[in-house]
Amino acid sequence: MSVTKTPFGTTRDGHAVTAYTIKNAAGASVTVLDYGATVQSLVVPNGLGGFTDVVLGYDTIAEYESRDGYLGAAIGRVGNRIGGARFSLNGVEHVLAKNDGENHLHGGIKGFDKVMWAVEARENAVACSYLSPDGEEGYPGNLAVTVTYTLTDDNALVIAYDADTDADTLVNLTNHSYFNLNGGGTVLDHLLQVNADRFCENDGGCLPTGKLLPVEGTPFDFRAPKPIGRDIEADDEQLRRGGGYDHNFVLGGMDAAALYSPETKVRMAVTTDMPGVQVYAAGGLTQRPGKGGSVMDRRGAVCLETQLFPNAMNCYGFPSPVLRTGHHLHSETTYKFTVE
Repeated sequence: MSVTKTPFGTTRDGHAVTAYTIKNAAGASVTVLDYGATVQSLVVPNGLGGFTDVVLGYDTIAEYESRDGYLGAAIGRVGNRIGGARFSLNGVEHVLAKNDGENHLHGGIKGFDKVMWAVEARENAVACSYLSPDGEEGYPGNLAVTVTYTLTDDNALVIAYDADTDADTLVNLTNHSYFNLNGGGTVLDHLLQVNADRFCENDGGCLPTGKLLPVEGTPFDFRAPKPIGRDIEADDEQLRRGGGYDHNFVLGGMDAAALYSPETKVRMAVTTDMPGVQVYAAGGLTQRPGKGGSVMDRRGAVCLETQLFPNAMNCYGFPSPVLRTGHHLHSETTYKFTVE
């Protein structure tokens, strides 16, 4: 296995963007941009005798810069929402950007998805590193982050997150890839399974209230595989608040979730050491052009963002996103692809 480098255009402020592609012996490949440490393409074998690119993305850097949605990007410092766009740490209140109504979302106005990362190419991996300076987007401490993407010979994409800080700060790193195992069209026929008995109740702003609700007897019960579209239009207050599924599920173990396409016979198994996964069925994705002349649209993909729970600083009992000085953060999530 080896890594190839290809020019991917130039940002508005003059940074040359490079695409790094890892390809394994089975013909699977992943392409990562140094802009946003973004997964631009993920091609895996399908059950039809060919290959499918299973993530949404764009063909040009201009589209990544101008479009919303965080397609394929590394998210930080804190993925998901922080209520009121502020938090108190060690007796000091830190004010963040309100970029999602009254709340702070995915690291702010210029989060990790919009910065250039330094990339080290390895035999079957690319390690993307970024130093977030003290005060960036309102967060304390100089935070050194590395996101490493590894493609294995058995068609698994392993994402490893590492971080260190010189002052106590908040960290909740994730990846925002939009998966469609058909390569396009709707995702509502995909079978989804989530290893969770509970999920976070959201308020009207899609912000967790601190209450955990049972999935039993609700549209949020994915303990057995079912089509994403089966209950997505059900008369349910939580579904209305999320525009469909846009909720954190409380995981019951490292086997987090599985996604399957009856059309291509591709199965994706998600394992993680994180306690939660945000299931987002792209209810806010607007129609737009994608790679190779494709068209993306609402509910045309599903994000499975492994994470700490959103709004954790405001919810008693949620796993803490605080990274202390002298403590090293390491986390891994794996997306493994098979044909069934």
